[in-house]
Amino acid sequence: MTDLIEIELVLASAERQRLLSIQVSEGLTVAEVISQSGVEQEFPDEHIDDLAVGIWGKLVGRNHIVRDGDRIELYRPLQIDPREARRQLARAGRSMGTPADS
Repeated sequence: MTDLIEIELVLASAERQRLLSIQVSEGLTVAEVISQSGVEQEFPDEHIDDLAVGIWGKLVGRNHIVRDGDRIELYRPLQIDPREARRQLARAGRSMGTPADS
């Protein structure tokens, strides 16, 4: 009998976010957990296999073995470099915390 562990899987599309808390068999890889999670069916427009993955903010390979309490994060490509976004805001006299209608 394989022990079960508790993990989280997070994906945010441009339109919505999803946090799944799931139990999986101990010894699975990140790729296996993603496959078993059903997130690919829930986000059919995302190219899940092309997204970078991390655990608690640290990039990992899809062959990384998950551990109890891990949080798998699927990272979409950036639309704009954050440094460039700050430059554009500064040129407009705004900052990251300033609402657009201010």
